[in-house]
Formats: sequence, structure tokens, C-alpha cells
Amino acid sequence: MMDPVRGGTTTALVLRCLMRVPMAKLEENTAPIKMKYEDIPRTADERATLVAFLEWQRSTLARKCAGLTAEQLLRRSAAPSTLSLLGLIRHLTDVERGWFRRTLALEDVGDLYATEADPDADFNDTDGADVDETFAAWRSECERANRHIARYQLTDEGRQRTGRAVSLRWILVHMIEEYSRHNGHADLLRERIDGATGY
Repeated sequence: MMDPVRGGTTTALVLRCLMRVPMAKLEENTAPIKMKYEDIPRTADERATLVAFLEWQRSTLARKCAGLTAEQLLRRSAAPSTLSLLGLIRHLTDVERGWFRRTLALEDVGDLYATEADPDADFNDTDGADVDETFAAWRSECERANRHIARYQLTDEGRQRTGRAVSLRWILVHMIEEYSRHNGHADLLRERIDGATGY
């Protein structure tokens, strides 16, 4: 099927979206990402649309972190919440890892940050966190997730820890929702830090 917006096949569009993994270059903290709202196809099929929206949400979070110092990324600027921009990156690293690797691909992997003793350690335990390592881990999990997305059909099912079946379609919709929610947090955190707004 031709994509009238991009002039290529839907499969090619999906592959282009999958190549745009958030690449947080931290020489000057995080570089803005190229995937923008205008890049989301308006007439593509379901798979390409879901993948593009997920990529845009990832890109939005990266832009929210761009141009900040390590101290600013670690700042909990909406007390008493323990949320910080770096904490959001840590959290979404575990989310990508959990849904695409553990649930969909059935890999035997645990969380990188959350623990049984502290399920919110991704947010709470950021003292001494290395910014470069944190963004590298997030980028790595996004890349792995994209490889799994490319391997499966929307109707293919994985298993949650409870044993409940869940399809790739559901996971993609949930991931868009997850990033959307946390990008709302990131909006407020970033505006409080330096007044920057917009996505």
C-alpha cells in the first residue's frame, strides 16, 4: 500500500520510524531529536501510525531533557514528588525493557532500577546517577524494543508476569499512553527548571 504522505510503502515508513531511535548525545547533555509531530503520518495503516506515535513520544521526552546540566536533570522541581527528568528516563528505560523484552519477547530480564524493596527506585534513588550511562541505557532499550516491534505482528501475544496474554497492539497503545502521561510530567518539570515550554 502506498503512503500518500511520504510516497513510499507502509513497510518502508515503519522502518524509517524504527531507525529514528532517540539518540541522547550528552556532550551538551541531550541533543534535540528529529522526529516531530508533523512527521507522524496522517493516512498510514495502523502499525505505521502506532510506531510513529511511539517514536514521537520518545523524541518529545528527549527534547524535554535537551540542553540541561546534570544538576538540572536531577532536580526534583515539583516537591514533594520525587520526579525528575532523569528519573523519568530511568523509569521509561524499565518500562521499555519490561513490555518489549520481558512481556512480548518472553526474555528473562528484570528491571534495571526498580527493586522489590523500592518499586519507585527509578525515581527515588537518583543520587549519584550517571547522566551519560542513564541515557545510554534508555537508548539501548529503545533500540532493542524497536527490533522486537519489527519482528512481531500486531496480533502476536506475549505474557505479563501474571500470565495474562497481551498483544503487541495493546503494548504499543499502552506505551504511547505511558510516554504521554510522563511527558506531561516532563512539561511541568522543564518549565519549572528554565521556563521552556512546548514540544
